[in-house]
Amino acid sequence: MGVIIGNRDFFPDKLVSEARADILELLEKLHIHPFILDDQETKLGGVETFQEATKCAELFKKHRDDIMGVLVVLPNFGDERGVAETLKLANLNVPVLVQGYPDDLGKLDVARRRDAWCGKISVCNNLYQFGIPYTITTDHVVHPSAPKFTEDLQQFTAVCRIVKGLRNARIGAIGARPGGFNTVRYSEKLLQRSGISVTTIDLSEILGRTEKLDAEASEVKARLEKIHAYAAVGKTPQHALHQIAKMDVVLNQFMEENVLDATAIQCWTSVQENYGCNVCTSMSMMSENMMPSACEVDVTGTLTMYAMQLASGSPSALVDWNNNYADDPEKCVLFHCGNWAKSFLPDIEISTAPILGTTVGEENTYGALSGRTPASPLTYGRISTDDPQGKIKAYIGEGHLTDDELNTFGNRAVSKIPDLQGLMQYICKNGFEHHVVMNASHTADILQEALGNYMGWDVYRHG
Repeated sequence: MGVIIGNRDFFPDKLVSEARADILELLEKLHIHPFILDDQETKLGGVETFQEATKCAELFKKHRDDIMGVLVVLPNFGDERGVAETLKLANLNVPVLVQGYPDDLGKLDVARRRDAWCGKISVCNNLYQFGIPYTITTDHVVHPSAPKFTEDLQQFTAVCRIVKGLRNARIGAIGARPGGFNTVRYSEKLLQRSGISVTTIDLSEILGRTEKLDAEASEVKARLEKIHAYAAVGKTPQHALHQIAKMDVVLNQFMEENVLDATAIQCWTSVQENYGCNVCTSMSMMSENMMPSACEVDVTGTLTMYAMQLASGSPSALVDWNNNYADDPEKCVLFHCGNWAKSFLPDIEISTAPILGTTVGEENTYGALSGRTPASPLTYGRISTDDPQGKIKAYIGEGHLTDDELNTFGNRAVSKIPDLQGLMQYICKNGFEHHVVMNASHTADILQEALGNYMGWDVYRHG
Protein backbone atom coordinates (compact mmCIF):
# COMPACT_ATOMS: atom_id res chain seq x y z
CA MET A 1 0.00 0.00 0.00
CA GLY A 2 1.23 3.46 -0.89
CA VAL A 3 1.14 5.92 2.01
CA ILE A 4 0.89 9.72 1.71
CA ILE A 5 1.27 11.74 4.90
CA GLY A 6 -0.16 15.18 4.31
CA ASN A 7 1.37 18.23 6.02
CA ARG A 8 1.06 22.01 6.34
CA ASP A 9 4.06 23.87 7.57
CA PHE A 10 2.34 26.09 10.16
CA PHE A 11 1.25 23.04 12.16
CA PRO A 12 3.62 21.33 14.66
CA ASP A 13 6.21 19.11 12.92
CA LYS A 14 5.97 16.43 15.58
CA LEU A 15 2.43 15.61 14.41
CA VAL A 16 3.87 14.24 11.14
CA SER A 17 6.53 12.18 12.93
CA GLU A 18 3.93 10.75 15.32
CA ALA A 19 1.57 9.87 12.48
CA ARG A 20 4.33 8.11 10.57
CA ALA A 21 5.12 5.95 13.62
CA ASP A 22 1.42 5.23 14.24
CA ILE A 23 0.73 4.15 10.69
CA LEU A 24 3.86 2.04 10.22
CA GLU A 25 3.13 0.21 13.47
CA LEU A 26 -0.43 -0.58 12.37
CA LEU A 27 0.54 -1.68 8.86
CA GLU A 28 3.17 -4.02 10.27
CA LYS A 29 0.59 -5.50 12.63
CA LEU A 30 -1.80 -6.10 9.71
CA HIS A 31 0.98 -7.49 7.46
CA ILE A 32 0.57 -4.68 4.91
CA HIS A 33 3.77 -3.61 3.16
CA PRO A 34 4.02 0.21 2.97
CA PHE A 35 5.60 2.30 0.21
CA ILE A 36 6.26 5.60 1.97
CA LEU A 37 8.76 8.43 1.60
CA ASP A 38 11.80 8.22 3.84
CA ASP A 39 11.73 10.86 6.56
CA GLN A 40 14.92 12.32 5.07
CA GLU A 41 13.60 12.63 1.50
CA THR A 42 11.09 15.34 2.38
CA LYS A 43 10.31 17.22 5.57
CA LEU A 44 9.71 14.33 7.98
CA GLY A 45 8.54 12.16 5.05
CA GLY A 46 5.39 14.25 4.57
CA VAL A 47 3.95 15.68 1.36
CA GLU A 48 3.10 19.35 1.01
CA THR A 49 4.80 21.04 -1.94
CA PHE A 50 4.69 20.10 -5.61
CA GLN A 51 8.33 19.02 -5.40
CA GLU A 52 7.48 16.64 -2.54
CA ALA A 53 4.44 15.36 -4.45
CA THR A 54 6.75 14.61 -7.39
CA LYS A 55 9.12 12.60 -5.18
CA CYS A 56 6.23 10.60 -3.70
CA ALA A 57 4.74 9.98 -7.14
CA GLU A 58 8.09 8.69 -8.44
CA LEU A 59 8.26 6.26 -5.52
CA PHE A 60 4.77 5.00 -6.30
CA LYS A 61 5.46 4.66 -10.02
CA LYS A 62 8.57 2.61 -9.27
CA HIS A 63 6.38 0.12 -7.38
CA ARG A 64 3.31 0.37 -9.61
CA ASP A 65 2.94 -3.40 -9.94
CA ASP A 66 3.00 -3.91 -6.17
CA ILE A 67 0.75 -1.12 -4.93
CA MET A 68 -2.90 -2.21 -4.65
CA GLY A 69 -4.16 0.89 -2.83
CA VAL A 70 -3.10 4.23 -1.33
CA LEU A 71 -3.67 5.44 2.22
CA VAL A 72 -3.79 9.20 2.75
CA VAL A 73 -2.97 10.16 6.34
CA LEU A 74 -3.76 13.65 7.65
CA PRO A 75 -2.12 14.31 11.04
CA ASN A 76 -3.07 17.96 10.53
CA PHE A 77 -5.00 19.99 7.95
CA GLY A 78 -2.61 18.75 5.26
CA ASP A 79 -2.03 20.25 1.86
CA GLU A 80 -4.91 19.37 -0.40
CA ARG A 81 -2.90 20.04 -3.56
CA GLY A 82 0.05 17.93 -2.41
CA VAL A 83 -2.15 14.85 -1.97
CA ALA A 84 -4.06 15.33 -5.22
CA GLU A 85 -0.93 16.10 -7.26
CA THR A 86 0.83 12.98 -5.94
CA LEU A 87 -2.03 10.75 -7.05
CA LYS A 88 -2.37 12.54 -10.39
CA LEU A 89 1.35 12.25 -11.16
CA ALA A 90 1.58 8.62 -10.02
CA ASN A 91 -1.52 7.69 -12.07
CA LEU A 92 -1.88 4.35 -10.29
CA ASN A 93 -5.65 4.04 -10.75
CA VAL A 94 -6.04 2.16 -7.45
CA PRO A 95 -8.42 2.67 -4.51
CA VAL A 96 -7.58 5.55 -2.12
CA LEU A 97 -8.51 5.73 1.58
CA VAL A 98 -8.53 9.15 3.27
CA GLN A 99 -7.98 9.29 7.06
CA GLY A 100 -7.84 12.33 9.32
CA TYR A 101 -6.68 12.55 12.95
CA PRO A 102 -9.09 13.76 15.64
CA ASP A 103 -8.24 16.80 17.75
CA ASP A 104 -7.90 16.59 21.53
CA LEU A 105 -10.43 18.94 23.11
CA GLY A 106 -7.77 20.11 25.56
CA LYS A 107 -5.21 20.81 22.84
CA LEU A 108 -6.82 23.36 20.54
CA ASP A 109 -4.21 26.04 21.05
CA VAL A 110 -2.04 27.20 18.15
CA ALA A 111 0.87 24.98 19.15
CA ARG A 112 -1.08 21.71 19.28
CA ARG A 113 -4.22 21.83 17.14
CA ARG A 114 -4.59 19.63 14.05
CA ASP A 115 -7.66 20.84 12.07
CA ALA A 116 -7.72 17.53 10.14
CA TRP A 117 -11.54 17.56 10.36
CA CYS A 118 -11.53 20.52 8.01
CA GLY A 119 -8.49 19.44 6.00
CA LYS A 120 -10.05 16.09 5.10
CA ILE A 121 -12.97 17.89 3.46
CA SER A 122 -10.52 19.95 1.40
CA VAL A 123 -8.51 16.90 0.33
CA CYS A 124 -11.67 15.05 -0.72
CA ASN A 125 -12.85 18.13 -2.60
CA ASN A 126 -9.61 18.20 -4.59
CA LEU A 127 -9.72 14.48 -5.33
CA TYR A 128 -13.27 14.98 -6.59
CA GLN A 129 -12.11 17.83 -8.82
CA PHE A 130 -9.26 15.72 -10.17
CA GLY A 131 -11.63 12.83 -10.93
CA ILE A 132 -9.86 10.47 -8.52
CA PRO A 133 -12.25 8.02 -6.77
CA TYR A 134 -11.66 7.69 -3.03
CA THR A 135 -12.98 5.97 0.10
CA ILE A 136 -13.59 7.64 3.45
CA THR A 137 -13.48 6.22 6.97
CA THR A 138 -16.63 5.38 8.93
CA ASP A 139 -15.97 8.21 11.38
CA HIS A 140 -14.95 11.49 9.77
CA VAL A 141 -11.80 11.64 11.92
CA VAL A 142 -10.33 8.63 13.68
CA HIS A 143 -7.01 7.79 15.34
CA PRO A 144 -5.02 4.93 13.73
CA SER A 145 -4.97 3.12 17.08
CA ALA A 146 -8.80 3.00 17.22
CA PRO A 147 -10.43 -0.39 16.49
CA LYS A 148 -12.80 1.36 14.09
CA PHE A 149 -9.89 2.42 11.90
CA THR A 150 -8.42 -1.08 11.90
CA GLU A 151 -11.80 -2.35 10.69
CA ASP A 152 -11.95 0.40 8.04
CA LEU A 153 -8.45 -0.44 6.83
CA GLN A 154 -9.16 -4.17 6.65
CA GLN A 155 -12.33 -3.51 4.65
CA PHE A 156 -10.34 -1.19 2.39
CA THR A 157 -7.74 -3.89 1.70
CA ALA A 158 -10.61 -6.17 0.65
CA VAL A 159 -11.83 -3.44 -1.72
CA CYS A 160 -8.29 -3.28 -3.14
CA ARG A 161 -8.25 -7.07 -3.63
CA ILE A 162 -11.55 -6.98 -5.52
CA VAL A 163 -10.52 -4.10 -7.78
CA LYS A 164 -7.11 -5.55 -8.63
CA GLY A 165 -8.61 -9.02 -9.11
CA LEU A 166 -11.47 -7.95 -11.37
CA ARG A 167 -9.40 -5.57 -13.50
CA ASN A 168 -7.11 -8.49 -14.36
CA ALA A 169 -9.60 -11.37 -14.23
CA ARG A 170 -9.32 -14.21 -16.73
CA ILE A 171 -12.36 -16.45 -17.09
CA GLY A 172 -12.68 -19.65 -19.10
CA ALA A 173 -15.96 -20.27 -20.93
CA ILE A 174 -16.06 -24.00 -21.60
CA GLY A 175 -18.66 -24.95 -24.17
CA ALA A 176 -21.71 -23.13 -25.51
CA ARG A 177 -24.44 -22.05 -23.12
CA PRO A 178 -27.31 -24.55 -22.99
CA GLY A 179 -29.88 -23.68 -25.67
CA GLY A 180 -32.68 -23.18 -23.20
CA PHE A 181 -30.77 -20.63 -21.12
CA ASN A 182 -30.99 -17.21 -22.74
CA THR A 183 -30.76 -15.93 -19.17
CA VAL A 184 -26.97 -16.46 -19.10
CA ARG A 185 -26.22 -14.41 -22.21
CA TYR A 186 -23.55 -11.79 -21.61
CA SER A 187 -21.30 -9.30 -23.40
CA GLU A 188 -17.61 -10.15 -23.65
CA LYS A 189 -16.98 -6.66 -24.99
CA LEU A 190 -18.45 -4.89 -21.96
CA LEU A 191 -16.44 -7.15 -19.65
CA GLN A 192 -13.25 -6.46 -21.60
CA ARG A 193 -13.73 -2.71 -21.12
CA SER A 194 -13.41 -3.37 -17.37
CA GLY A 195 -10.27 -5.49 -17.84
CA ILE A 196 -12.03 -8.88 -17.67
CA SER A 197 -10.90 -11.34 -20.34
CA VAL A 198 -12.86 -14.42 -21.44
CA THR A 199 -11.09 -17.41 -23.00
CA THR A 200 -13.41 -19.79 -24.83
CA ILE A 201 -13.07 -23.43 -25.79
CA ASP A 202 -15.49 -25.83 -27.46
CA LEU A 203 -16.72 -28.58 -25.15
CA SER A 204 -15.79 -31.17 -27.76
CA GLU A 205 -12.12 -30.28 -27.27
CA ILE A 206 -12.40 -30.93 -23.55
CA LEU A 207 -14.28 -34.19 -24.06
CA GLY A 208 -11.83 -35.25 -26.78
CA ARG A 209 -8.82 -34.73 -24.50
CA THR A 210 -10.65 -36.54 -21.71
CA GLU A 211 -11.43 -39.59 -23.83
CA LYS A 212 -7.74 -39.93 -24.76
CA LEU A 213 -6.69 -40.22 -21.11
CA ASP A 214 -6.00 -43.70 -19.78
CA ALA A 215 -7.87 -44.40 -16.54
CA GLU A 216 -4.65 -45.92 -15.20
CA ALA A 217 -2.53 -42.84 -15.94
CA SER A 218 -0.71 -41.45 -12.90
CA GLU A 219 -2.40 -38.04 -13.09
CA VAL A 220 -5.83 -39.70 -13.21
CA LYS A 221 -5.03 -41.87 -10.20
CA ALA A 222 -3.81 -38.79 -8.32
CA ARG A 223 -7.07 -36.98 -9.07
CA LEU A 224 -9.05 -40.03 -8.00
CA GLU A 225 -7.31 -39.95 -4.63
CA LYS A 226 -8.18 -36.25 -4.26
CA ILE A 227 -11.82 -36.97 -5.05
CA HIS A 228 -11.99 -39.71 -2.40
CA ALA A 229 -10.38 -37.33 0.11
CA TYR A 230 -12.78 -34.53 -0.85
CA ALA A 231 -16.19 -36.19 -0.53
CA ALA A 232 -17.95 -39.40 0.35
CA VAL A 233 -18.60 -41.26 -2.90
CA GLY A 234 -21.86 -42.89 -1.79
CA LYS A 235 -23.16 -45.29 -4.42
CA THR A 236 -21.12 -43.77 -7.24
CA PRO A 237 -19.69 -46.65 -9.36
CA GLN A 238 -15.97 -46.88 -10.03
CA HIS A 239 -16.26 -46.23 -13.75
CA ALA A 240 -18.07 -42.93 -13.05
CA LEU A 241 -15.37 -41.90 -10.57
CA HIS A 242 -12.74 -42.55 -13.26
CA GLN A 243 -14.72 -40.40 -15.71
CA ILE A 244 -14.93 -37.58 -13.15
CA ALA A 245 -11.20 -37.84 -12.42
CA LYS A 246 -10.23 -37.71 -16.10
CA MET A 247 -12.43 -34.66 -16.69
CA ASP A 248 -10.90 -33.02 -13.64
CA VAL A 249 -7.38 -33.53 -15.03
CA VAL A 250 -8.27 -31.92 -18.36
CA LEU A 251 -10.14 -28.98 -16.79
CA ASN A 252 -7.21 -28.17 -14.54
CA GLN A 253 -4.79 -28.43 -17.47
CA PHE A 254 -6.95 -25.97 -19.42
CA MET A 255 -6.92 -23.53 -16.50
CA GLU A 256 -3.15 -23.78 -16.11
CA GLU A 257 -2.47 -23.41 -19.84
CA ASN A 258 -4.55 -20.24 -20.03
CA VAL A 259 -3.73 -18.81 -16.57
CA LEU A 260 -7.41 -18.63 -15.63
CA ASP A 261 -8.91 -17.41 -12.37
CA ALA A 262 -12.35 -18.96 -12.85
CA THR A 263 -14.45 -21.05 -15.23
CA ALA A 264 -18.02 -21.34 -16.46
CA ILE A 265 -18.87 -24.75 -17.87
CA GLN A 266 -21.57 -26.21 -20.12
CA CYS A 267 -22.45 -28.66 -17.37
CA TRP A 268 -25.51 -30.13 -19.14
CA THR A 269 -26.77 -31.86 -21.14
CA SER A 270 -23.93 -32.55 -23.55
CA VAL A 271 -21.56 -33.87 -20.87
CA GLN A 272 -24.13 -36.38 -19.68
CA GLU A 273 -25.22 -37.47 -23.16
CA ASN A 274 -21.76 -37.67 -24.72
CA TYR A 275 -19.58 -38.56 -21.77
CA GLY A 276 -21.89 -40.08 -19.17
CA CYS A 277 -21.38 -38.15 -15.92
CA ASN A 278 -21.81 -34.77 -14.25
CA VAL A 279 -18.95 -32.30 -13.90
CA CYS A 280 -20.26 -30.92 -10.57
CA THR A 281 -17.62 -32.58 -8.38
CA SER A 282 -14.77 -31.00 -10.31
CA MET A 283 -16.49 -27.61 -10.23
CA SER A 284 -16.99 -27.91 -6.48
CA MET A 285 -13.34 -28.79 -5.93
CA MET A 286 -12.20 -25.82 -8.00
CA SER A 287 -14.49 -23.43 -6.12
CA GLU A 288 -13.31 -24.79 -2.78
CA ASN A 289 -9.73 -24.15 -3.92
CA MET A 290 -10.59 -20.51 -4.71
CA MET A 291 -10.92 -21.03 -8.47
CA PRO A 292 -14.67 -20.46 -8.79
CA SER A 293 -16.63 -22.45 -11.34
CA ALA A 294 -20.22 -21.79 -12.42
CA CYS A 295 -22.86 -23.87 -14.17
CA GLU A 296 -24.46 -23.39 -17.57
CA VAL A 297 -21.63 -21.22 -18.94
CA ASP A 298 -22.75 -18.42 -16.62
CA VAL A 299 -19.69 -16.22 -17.08
CA THR A 300 -21.00 -13.23 -15.15
CA GLY A 301 -22.15 -15.65 -12.47
CA THR A 302 -18.64 -16.94 -11.95
CA LEU A 303 -17.37 -13.35 -12.09
CA THR A 304 -19.70 -12.61 -9.16
CA MET A 305 -18.37 -15.68 -7.34
CA TYR A 306 -14.84 -14.36 -7.83
CA ALA A 307 -15.72 -10.87 -6.59
CA MET A 308 -17.36 -12.23 -3.44
CA GLN A 309 -14.44 -14.57 -2.85
CA LEU A 310 -12.03 -11.64 -3.04
CA ALA A 311 -14.20 -9.68 -0.60
CA SER A 312 -14.47 -12.38 2.06
CA GLY A 313 -11.49 -14.67 1.53
CA SER A 314 -13.87 -17.66 1.42
CA PRO A 315 -15.49 -19.68 -1.42
CA SER A 316 -18.72 -18.64 -3.11
CA ALA A 317 -21.50 -20.69 -4.71
CA LEU A 318 -23.80 -20.14 -7.69
CA VAL A 319 -27.42 -20.92 -6.78
CA ASP A 320 -30.93 -20.64 -8.13
CA TRP A 321 -33.52 -18.40 -6.52
CA ASN A 322 -35.57 -21.57 -6.50
CA ASN A 323 -38.62 -21.89 -4.25
CA ASN A 324 -40.77 -20.08 -1.76
CA TYR A 325 -40.44 -21.38 1.81
CA ALA A 326 -44.02 -22.16 2.85
CA ASP A 327 -45.79 -18.82 3.37
CA ASP A 328 -42.88 -16.89 4.94
CA PRO A 329 -42.41 -13.76 2.75
CA GLU A 330 -38.79 -13.29 3.88
CA LYS A 331 -37.56 -16.86 3.28
CA CYS A 332 -36.81 -18.80 0.13
CA VAL A 333 -35.05 -21.99 -0.94
CA LEU A 334 -31.66 -21.76 -2.68
CA PHE A 335 -30.85 -24.80 -4.81
CA HIS A 336 -28.62 -26.35 -7.45
CA CYS A 337 -28.18 -29.91 -8.57
CA GLY A 338 -25.24 -29.21 -7.49
CA ASN A 339 -21.66 -28.02 -7.52
CA TRP A 340 -21.34 -25.92 -4.36
CA ALA A 341 -17.95 -25.74 -2.68
CA LYS A 342 -17.41 -28.16 0.17
CA SER A 343 -17.37 -25.24 2.64
CA PHE A 344 -21.17 -25.01 2.20
CA LEU A 345 -21.80 -28.76 2.54
CA PRO A 346 -20.60 -30.41 5.78
CA ASP A 347 -22.53 -33.56 4.75
CA ILE A 348 -21.18 -33.55 1.19
CA GLU A 349 -21.65 -36.71 -0.86
CA ILE A 350 -21.20 -37.52 -4.55
CA SER A 351 -24.59 -38.50 -5.93
CA THR A 352 -26.80 -38.06 -9.00
CA ALA A 353 -29.00 -35.27 -10.40
CA PRO A 354 -32.55 -36.69 -10.31
CA ILE A 355 -34.23 -33.86 -12.26
CA LEU A 356 -31.67 -33.96 -15.07
CA GLY A 357 -31.81 -37.75 -14.92
CA THR A 358 -35.41 -37.74 -16.09
CA THR A 359 -34.21 -36.71 -19.56
CA VAL A 360 -30.67 -38.12 -19.88
CA GLY A 361 -30.90 -41.13 -17.55
CA GLU A 362 -29.96 -40.83 -13.90
CA GLU A 363 -27.11 -43.32 -14.41
CA ASN A 364 -25.43 -40.64 -16.56
CA THR A 365 -25.54 -37.97 -13.84
CA TYR A 366 -23.13 -39.34 -11.23
CA GLY A 367 -20.86 -36.55 -10.08
CA ALA A 368 -23.59 -34.21 -8.87
CA LEU A 369 -23.27 -33.43 -5.18
CA SER A 370 -25.77 -33.75 -2.39
CA GLY A 371 -25.68 -31.73 0.83
CA ARG A 372 -27.47 -29.22 3.05
CA THR A 373 -25.97 -25.85 3.96
CA PRO A 374 -26.35 -25.00 7.66
CA ALA A 375 -27.09 -21.62 9.24
CA SER A 376 -24.54 -18.90 8.50
CA PRO A 377 -24.22 -15.23 7.54
CA LEU A 378 -25.20 -14.56 3.94
CA THR A 379 -24.06 -12.07 1.34
CA TYR A 380 -25.90 -12.52 -1.95
CA GLY A 381 -25.58 -10.73 -5.26
CA ARG A 382 -25.24 -10.76 -8.99
CA ILE A 383 -23.14 -9.00 -11.63
CA SER A 384 -24.72 -8.75 -15.07
CA THR A 385 -23.96 -7.13 -18.42
CA ASP A 386 -26.89 -5.01 -19.57
CA ASP A 387 -26.27 -5.03 -23.31
CA PRO A 388 -29.22 -2.82 -24.38
CA GLN A 389 -28.01 -0.07 -22.02
CA GLY A 390 -24.32 -0.73 -22.66
CA LYS A 391 -23.36 -1.09 -19.00
CA ILE A 392 -22.43 -3.55 -16.29
CA LYS A 393 -24.79 -3.62 -13.32
CA ALA A 394 -25.11 -5.50 -10.06
CA TYR A 395 -27.27 -5.97 -7.01
CA ILE A 396 -26.02 -7.03 -3.58
CA GLY A 397 -27.41 -7.49 -0.10
CA GLU A 398 -27.15 -9.40 3.14
CA GLY A 399 -29.25 -11.86 5.09
CA HIS A 400 -28.80 -15.23 6.77
CA LEU A 401 -28.96 -18.89 5.92
CA THR A 402 -31.12 -20.80 8.39
CA ASP A 403 -31.50 -24.32 9.78
CA ASP A 404 -35.20 -24.50 8.86
CA GLU A 405 -36.43 -27.93 7.84
CA LEU A 406 -35.98 -28.71 4.14
CA ASN A 407 -36.68 -32.15 2.74
CA THR A 408 -35.33 -32.33 -0.79
CA PHE A 409 -32.22 -33.42 -2.72
CA GLY A 410 -29.20 -31.76 -4.36
CA ASN A 411 -27.39 -28.74 -2.93
CA ARG A 412 -29.88 -26.84 -0.84
CA ALA A 413 -30.24 -24.04 1.68
CA VAL A 414 -32.91 -21.83 3.24
CA SER A 415 -32.29 -18.09 3.19
CA LYS A 416 -33.90 -15.31 5.22
CA ILE A 417 -33.64 -11.90 3.58
CA PRO A 418 -35.26 -8.66 4.78
CA ASP A 419 -37.83 -7.41 2.25
CA LEU A 420 -37.30 -10.44 0.04
CA GLN A 421 -40.44 -9.62 -1.91
CA GLY A 422 -39.09 -6.15 -2.72
CA LEU A 423 -35.82 -7.75 -3.87
CA MET A 424 -37.67 -10.15 -6.19
CA GLN A 425 -39.58 -7.17 -7.62
CA TYR A 426 -36.27 -5.41 -8.33
CA ILE A 427 -34.67 -8.50 -9.92
CA CYS A 428 -37.64 -9.14 -12.20
CA LYS A 429 -38.18 -5.52 -13.22
CA ASN A 430 -34.50 -4.99 -14.04
CA GLY A 431 -33.93 -8.13 -16.07
CA PHE A 432 -31.50 -9.97 -13.81
CA GLU A 433 -30.79 -13.69 -14.15
CA HIS A 434 -32.39 -16.49 -12.11
CA HIS A 435 -28.90 -17.34 -10.82
CA VAL A 436 -27.54 -15.56 -7.75
CA VAL A 437 -24.28 -16.00 -5.85
CA MET A 438 -24.04 -16.63 -2.12
CA ASN A 439 -21.12 -16.23 0.25
CA ALA A 440 -21.01 -17.09 3.96
CA SER A 441 -20.09 -13.57 5.07
CA HIS A 442 -21.42 -10.07 5.53
CA THR A 443 -19.39 -8.16 2.95
CA ALA A 444 -21.98 -6.15 1.00
CA ASP A 445 -20.41 -2.83 2.05
CA ILE A 446 -17.06 -3.90 0.63
CA LEU A 447 -18.60 -5.11 -2.63
CA GLN A 448 -20.68 -1.96 -3.03
CA GLU A 449 -17.59 0.23 -2.63
CA ALA A 450 -15.44 -1.84 -5.00
CA LEU A 451 -17.98 -2.45 -7.75
CA GLY A 452 -19.65 0.96 -7.66
CA ASN A 453 -16.99 3.47 -6.67
CA TYR A 454 -13.96 1.91 -8.36
CA MET A 455 -15.22 -0.42 -11.12
CA GLY A 456 -17.77 2.23 -12.07
CA TRP A 457 -20.69 -0.20 -12.37
CA ASP A 458 -24.32 0.49 -11.47
CA VAL A 459 -24.83 -1.13 -8.07
CA TYR A 460 -28.12 -1.58 -6.21
CA ARG A 461 -27.72 -2.29 -2.50
CA HIS A 462 -30.86 -4.00 -1.20
CA GLY A 463 -32.01 -3.14 2.30
